[in-house]
Amino acid sequence: MVSVSKLSLRAGIVAAAALTASAGALAQSPSSPSAPPPAAPPASATQPPKAAPDMQMVLDALAGLGGKPIESLTPAEARMQPSATDGAKAVMAKKGISTAPDSTVTTQDLPYGADPKQFARVYRPAAAPVGRKPMPVIVYYHGGGWVIADVDTYDAAPRAMAKALNAIVVSVEYRHAPEFKFPAQHDDASAAYRWTLQQAASWGGDPEKIAVAGESAGGNLAVATAVYARDNGLTVPRHIVSVYPIANSSMTLPSRRDSVNAKPLNAAMLKWFGYYYQVSPADAQDPRLNLVAANLRGLPPTTIINAQIDPLRSDGETLATAMRAAGVKVEQKTYPGVTHEFFGMAKVVRGAKDANDLAVARLKAAFAAPAHR
Repeated sequence: MVSVSKLSLRAGIVAAAALTASAGALAQSPSSPSAPPPAAPPASATQPPKAAPDMQMVLDALAGLGGKPIESLTPAEARMQPSATDGAKAVMAKKGISTAPDSTVTTQDLPYGADPKQFARVYRPAAAPVGRKPMPVIVYYHGGGWVIADVDTYDAAPRAMAKALNAIVVSVEYRHAPEFKFPAQHDDASAAYRWTLQQAASWGGDPEKIAVAGESAGGNLAVATAVYARDNGLTVPRHIVSVYPIANSSMTLPSRRDSVNAKPLNAAMLKWFGYYYQVSPADAQDPRLNLVAANLRGLPPTTIINAQIDPLRSDGETLATAMRAAGVKVEQKTYPGVTHEFFGMAKVVRGAKDANDLAVARLKAAFAAPAHR
């Protein structure tokens, strides 16, 4: 006969297990864009390094637009906030630089899937003559932590690449979290890459001369998609350009500490993004997110671009180390005095112009080289 005390003990264990399971289930957000934000992490007094004057001008302009801290908002609210792109455009306007898209590059939005978010914006040089030699193709993935932003926010880099390289650039829109959680964004990225290979020739592109590029969450997708191509018998991209990628799930990296209060991305926002895009905290260790733990062997030459004042700086630096250990040819450069999101600000931030020039030079060389067999 089981004693009452033992029954009580068992009941207590079952109740504790139920509470633990419930806590685990609540560790990530519901799938609603109106889900409230997670609790804020402890405050830190650490101040980030000083920005270069031209970068600071953009940060000041962004602050002047009156946005609220992303980490304090729901995804629906966050998607309505001014972006770093808006800050750069405000500086451009102040300097008398046109903010209109460069009309020498045309765009066309085409679906690659059934969901309204599964489309790509295809950039092409307007002056490309009919019947000319097929153009190289770049599949580009935008940033936003897989929760906010879109192809409109990240127009500058793909448009500039199309013009500078006389190439077709396919800027991929994908489903956002928390409505669609991980790995939906990675599934969309690989589906769009496969679709691009199938469609490139019809656009005047050469599917054998293909590269991948991306910023932030998109910098992660660029590398993860190259891994997918390698593992699924697809044409492997000739080059990867990964700009301040999400690549390392450790929260104790040096840049997590020295740029904890950086703008426009801070460490609290990294927690906020993870809360909304992960199904469970264990997702953070998936090699598609934690790229430093992925099988990186056999990937193409890679250019990794980082900003000094960015909690993701160490992600790019440790990814470069992991790729070199896997035998991949890697060039990693951290640009001083600039912040996350600087890459699309080439018209007003010198560091961004330099980073763009590096990316274009490496892509141009990759397209000119014989195909790797």
